Amino acid sequence: MASNTNLSRRTFLKTASLAAASLTLPSCMANKNTPSAQKPNIVYILADDLGYGDVSCMSPDSKINTPNIDAIAGSGMLFTDAHSGSAVCTPTRYGILTGRYAFRSTLKSGVLGGYSQNLIEPERATVASFLKTQGYHSACVGKWHLGFNWALKDPTKKANAKNVDFTKPITNGPTSLGFDYFYGIPASLDMDPYVYVENDDVTAAPDRITKASPSPAFWRAGPIGSNFTFVGVLPTLTDKATQYIDSRAKTGQPFFLYFPLPAPHTPIVPTDEFKGKSKMNSYADFVLQTDHTVGQVLQALKRNGIADNTLIIFTSDNGCSPQANFNELEKFGHDPSYVYRGHKADIYEAGHRVPFVAAWPKAVKPNTTSDQTVCLTDLFATAADILNVNLPDTAAVDSVSILPALTSKAPKPIREATVHHSINGSFSIRQGKWKLEMCPGSGGWSAPRPGKAPEDAPPIQLFDITKDVAEKKNLYSDHPEVVDRLMKLLEKYAKTGRSTPGTPQPNNGVVDILRGIPKKQKQAITQRLKK
Repeated sequence: MASNTNLSRRTFLKTASLAAASLTLPSCMANKNTPSAQKPNIVYILADDLGYGDVSCMSPDSKINTPNIDAIAGSGMLFTDAHSGSAVCTPTRYGILTGRYAFRSTLKSGVLGGYSQNLIEPERATVASFLKTQGYHSACVGKWHLGFNWALKDPTKKANAKNVDFTKPITNGPTSLGFDYFYGIPASLDMDPYVYVENDDVTAAPDRITKASPSPAFWRAGPIGSNFTFVGVLPTLTDKATQYIDSRAKTGQPFFLYFPLPAPHTPIVPTDEFKGKSKMNSYADFVLQTDHTVGQVLQALKRNGIADNTLIIFTSDNGCSPQANFNELEKFGHDPSYVYRGHKADIYEAGHRVPFVAAWPKAVKPNTTSDQTVCLTDLFATAADILNVNLPDTAAVDSVSILPALTSKAPKPIREATVHHSINGSFSIRQGKWKLEMCPGSGGWSAPRPGKAPEDAPPIQLFDITKDVAEKKNLYSDHPEVVDRLMKLLEKYAKTGRSTPGTPQPNNGVVDILRGIPKKQKQAITQRLKK
């Protein structure tokens, strides 16, 4: 859909079903007229480092069978062109919950650690805080990785393994952001501290220091809780998630379950039940266990009789990590990236094109497919659209409702354009068939890595994704008008603090869209943008 600076947000909401929420949600904006029985439950399952090619319904070449993920697609819709806002996990998670690209936050590259402070400000609206105004009960079960504030032994020093008082509550965590319940781990499963946090309290303080472990069961050295084992984390979180569904189904109150899995990210630690089951390697085994977890959630919805009016979404935070051992998987004919270039951390497609399936039997036709370009930031606007809530435009600034796509009533396209971010902070923008990458290489871990591109390489890459999904032919020199148009649109999105119609919003710090361009070429690109 073409942009129109004169288009009011209310009109846009009606025509493209885009919705957003304000930082504070006034009671006058709350729509509680819809009976609770008609409001769908929302279950959002987020895998960690699962590739597009790892899911059998997404890739005909996949050598891993994922029947439970496939079942969601079979009873609902498969999206072939879904993307995370970032090629790494923390920024993607920020975007999912806030509907805001993470490059607008204080995190301009990389990810947070296990002791990092909260990235989402307590006053910022999230999907959970919005749904609370609509009568929902919300829970986050799983990997948080958005930071919170630990109680410190010495407040004048930073949080670290020696300075955290694990006997005291955390602050500015999930329960400060609209979630009624939290049970999970602070960050990635390979980042210390290795403890479970329930609501605001550590369930069992560390009683030892674990040594670092090599790949594929990779984790860093650090303090570990007395009730914590790496292999036990996914089963424990699965039990907590299904128990939450069982308990909330009895109340009749609609609920939102955000279930960010720690798998198949490192440490790659399948349980004995799944070891060797794929007949490939431990990563493939762990993917099978991840799919089994999805099956447990589906069973919980079914046995409680609430599957028909539950919107369930399964996706991944970014592409597959090299820790999966691509060379080993290749021997079996399996490619986690499918036909796409690169992998986790990259600005290339496989860094951010992710598996995405959704089912809602009450509203979504079974066994359908959408080729709409969608982004994981779109959950917020979708929830508002489902509930028919027209909200102020001061939040969810990069979120577009996918409800029209889900109900097969979407205009094409539902997004004006989509922005992506690599691990080193390089940008790309996708509009229709064109994808512009603001760096000469991957911006991540695949070749050419940052600083390793050939001396004569153009500073920018332009690909026609419809004809060149492998991103092999750079058309930067052939279509200067496309390059200029997309650069200026990206610059507009950066400067106005939003990519949706509405009042400009502030970013947290300067957004430099030329961050990934080599210094010696930056001045020329800057001048080009001014023309």
